Amino acid sequence: MQTIGIIGAGAWGTALAAAARRAGRDVVIQAHEPEVAAAINTTHENAAFLPGVALDPAVRATTDLAEAVARDAVLLVAPAQFLRAVCQAAKPHWIPGTPAVICAKGVEKGTYKLMSQVVTETLGDAAPVAVLSGPTFAIEVARDMPTAVTLACADAGLGKRLCETLSSRCFRPYFSPDVVGAQLGGAVKNVMAIACGIVEGRGMGDNARAALITRGLAEIARLGAVLGAEEHTLMGLSGLGDLTLTCNAMQSRNFSLGVALGRGRTLDDILAERKSVTEGVYTAAAVADLARRDQVDMPICQAVNGVLNHGVDLSAIIDGLLSRPLNIE
Repeated sequence: MQTIGIIGAGAWGTALAAAARRAGRDVVIQAHEPEVAAAINTTHENAAFLPGVALDPAVRATTDLAEAVARDAVLLVAPAQFLRAVCQAAKPHWIPGTPAVICAKGVEKGTYKLMSQVVTETLGDAAPVAVLSGPTFAIEVARDMPTAVTLACADAGLGKRLCETLSSRCFRPYFSPDVVGAQLGGAVKNVMAIACGIVEGRGMGDNARAALITRGLAEIARLGAVLGAEEHTLMGLSGLGDLTLTCNAMQSRNFSLGVALGRGRTLDDILAERKSVTEGVYTAAAVADLARRDQVDMPICQAVNGVLNHGVDLSAIIDGLLSRPLNIE
């Protein structure tokens, strides 16, 4: 696998382009915005989404989806709620047998489907599916700082080849056969990060945040048990690792959004200032609906969804969580 296509030239897609190039691969990244593609090709920087990071001049950008998918492997880095449309557009150009490596984290609104289900429904048997997930801030990957991720694939041989294809000294993929678990941790942790940000914004203390992370992991594990995830996957990089990172740093778009909400700002005002997608806002509704459908107790996710999507008063939500009956851990 010498040639890599990347669909989506946001911060994460750009960082993965840098990582794949360091692994010695021929990289093409597809951008939706012509000005982003032009900037990458001329200044070798994505100033719109990942400013201050110099890209290898060998990384090429295009707006042509067909060019980006005509590769040995394709990384799908479009936001989760747009992935279905991107795959539908890519399908006429997809070379059968080309692996689709899902790098978006979320659950599709309305269908409650994981990204692997979305890709399989749109691309069918033409695209063997893999998932790349784990504790990653784009800027650190782009700057070649040590990072470990999970690469999950039902086909162990393909998964291990993808690990070898993308690995370099500081970018270390660990193989897992658990495609469901790798996605679930990465999706739900965004919702938990918003909750932890609210705790920070309200000045509720580190004890409260630690409790929220722990109980949040329990919610993820309960949903994972219903959906068929392996418990040990959720204790690994794509579960506990990603949850810990995202719930503790202002670099996280989800955590920082929660902080702003906790300090009294409105969701509309926060989102109006942002160019990049905050996945947890959209995933909260999908996860809450999924939990209701499958009768999984997920009070933190339900609370975040109430605040974000149903106008529930934040103080009332906090009082409700603190008033829940005591139970066995």
